[in-house]
This record gives sequence, structure tokens and C-alpha cells, in this order.
Amino acid sequence: MPMIDADGCLINVSVEGRDGGPTLMLSNSLGCTLQMWEPQMKALTQVFRVIRYDRRGHGKSNVPPGPYTMERFGRDVLAILDDLNIEKVHWCGLSMGGMVGQWLGANAPERFGKLILANTSCYYAEPTKWLERIDAVKKGGIAAVADAVVAGWLTADFREREPEITAKMKSMLLATPVEGYLACCEALSTLDQRALLPKIKSPTLVIAGRHDMATPISAGELIRSSIPGASMTIIDAAHISNVEQPHAFTDAVVGFLTQR
Repeated sequence: MPMIDADGCLINVSVEGRDGGPTLMLSNSLGCTLQMWEPQMKALTQVFRVIRYDRRGHGKSNVPPGPYTMERFGRDVLAILDDLNIEKVHWCGLSMGGMVGQWLGANAPERFGKLILANTSCYYAEPTKWLERIDAVKKGGIAAVADAVVAGWLTADFREREPEITAKMKSMLLATPVEGYLACCEALSTLDQRALLPKIKSPTLVIAGRHDMATPISAGELIRSSIPGASMTIIDAAHISNVEQPHAFTDAVVGFLTQR
């Protein structure tokens, strides 16, 4: 796994899959590492060359001091593509990864083929939830919010049925560097990318989770209706839909990316 320098921040990057195939870049949710995409990797690497990475402040990437911004996250992605000498990729980002995808689709359209924006939002009308989470993490670390976050990530039914997967996701969250997590939460507390969406010209699929309380179907519908020609698929899952419904998620991704 190479470490790629993005303006002095080393980003942990993984490249796997089909040489010479189209390239797909995956971008994680807040509090997750590139490991969150494991359920998709077997299928995706048969069709695509797949790039995964740990966002700054997460996983094995550096944790520079904040503030972070969506533009900064987007420029990190462009630095990865430049370093790998890759001109154009398809994009699939979930939650925060979908927000970064919105910025990239509007600001670097020539670098992206199709966009998949999953379980994400373009705008938070009220920053209170994020400010409360920042306060809780400053006082008690990520452990103070971990159970509530995981309850939003996965439905109660799934958590009961798949305790091992649930525990693995919680461990991933708890291992996130506190400084990186807080800097990302601060970036989310001021999120408003509504003006960017009409500028996106890439074919776009929005994926929403039927039981997603963090970025509900209405948030996905706002994105779909604001991006010219975008379509939407609803999956029977909570927020981390690629983990809760891996087959449905993978089928939606492969189907959209391979259709002519």
C-alpha cells in the first residue's frame, strides 16, 4: 500500500484489481477506514482497478491539525490520482465520501466518469447534532459516542444478526484518531454544497438507505433532484448500506457503472 503525499499529508492508498480495466475510486464514511469496503472487493476487483484510501485524520493516513474542508479532502483525492498517473476514474463515496464526490464532480469534472453518491447529504440545516458530538468526543473520546454512532450505521436487526461484523465496525470507529475525527466533524458542521450540485455533469447514481436516519431518503432526493439527469436507488439498510446489504449495494454499483 503506497503512502502518497498530499500537500505534506501522507495518505494511505490501496490499489487492487483488474489491470487495464476501468478504474473505480472508493471513499469512506466518517470514522471508517478503507476496510469498510471489504464486502465489495471480491466482486469489484474482477471488473475494475479499485483505489481505496484512508481520508486524512483516519486509519494509517497522517493526522494534520485542522481545520479540514471539503475542498481539502477533494484536493487530497486529486493528489492521489496525479501521483498514480491516473487521468480519470469512476467514483463511489458513502456518507462523507459522497460529500467529497459532490465537490469533485463540480470542481474537477474532467477527472471523473460516473459518480455514485451513497447515504449522503449536501447540506445540514442545523449544526447542533455535530456540535454536540464534537463536545461529547472532546470530553469522553470516541468511546462516548461509539454506541450511538454504530446504532445509526446499522439497523438493530442487523446488529443482532451479525454481532461479529457489528463489533468490527465499532472497533474501526474506536481506532480513529480523535484529532482527525474532530476535524472532520467540524467540516461537516458547516456543510452546504447545494450550489455545487447543478454544476455536476457526470452521470450520477444516488443510493439511499430505507432506514438511514443520519442521511435520510429526503437528503438523497434533494441531491438527485439537483444534479441534472441523476437517478436514485433505495436499499433496505441504515447508514452504512454497503456493509448491511453488501449484495444489493454491489449490484447497484456494478450495474450502474457497466451500463452503456
